[in-house]
Amino acid sequence: MALNIAHRGARSLAPENTLLAARRGLEAGAHLWETDLGVTRDEELILLHDHSLARTTDVARRFPRRAADPCTAFSLAEIRRLDAGAWFLESDPFGQVAAGILSPAEQAACRGVRVPTLEEALVFTRDAGWGVNLELKTLPAPFADFPVVERMLAMVDRVGLTPGQIFFSSFHHPWLKAIQTRRPEFEVQALIGDDPHRPLEWGLLEFDVYNVRHTLIEPQEVRRLTDKGFTINLWTVNAVADLQSFLEAGAVGLITDFPQRLAAMGVSRGLSPGA
Repeated sequence: MALNIAHRGARSLAPENTLLAARRGLEAGAHLWETDLGVTRDEELILLHDHSLARTTDVARRFPRRAADPCTAFSLAEIRRLDAGAWFLESDPFGQVAAGILSPAEQAACRGVRVPTLEEALVFTRDAGWGVNLELKTLPAPFADFPVVERMLAMVDRVGLTPGQIFFSSFHHPWLKAIQTRRPEFEVQALIGDDPHRPLEWGLLEFDVYNVRHTLIEPQEVRRLTDKGFTINLWTVNAVADLQSFLEAGAVGLITDFPQRLAAMGVSRGLSPGA
């Protein structure tokens, strides 16, 4: 049985990279969730996918002159003032509000949610007995040389997550090699396929686990690589036909915005991933 991985939490059901999205991913039956690491001006670790706060918060209303600035230009206190949920209801990115999938109470819960710190996300994961795939993202200037690996590992140790509860992924493969050197007990996953218009670049196939853009690989290639001993996770797979196709091809993990769809197909927490 493959792993059901909630992309940025269950982001079809709640604002991405929030604790609410994580909770709804857990409730939907995901085996773990995937999220993204960002950094504030005062060097606090937070969850954020984009360099900018504009898409997923009300920064344009709160700080109109600074709305285009990267997250690294804002303090944690400033970011905590932002509403990281109302945009989800207003834009309805996956059409779930219009479709009536979310109850009025579930919709109301989206308003006013905050950008979480990494510590809050890790504590939630630990206390839920769950798992998380943490993507380490390159940072905008002047934080390009920020010690991401060191700070992140220190936080993981402080919270007390075990190697079976947290996995690290990145397009920046030197960070993954640094983790392998310093903490080989943790699994690293090499992200590839950042550019949807270019063929996949596998390099020297020096990692055991690859997280691959699903539109750039065919199921038969997934099968060929898994037969060679590689672990292949696919992102971001949402269509039922694609989910089924990659399941049959032997993908180990499917990163999806719709963990509820995978759960309906029998791929959910509570079932043994090795079953």
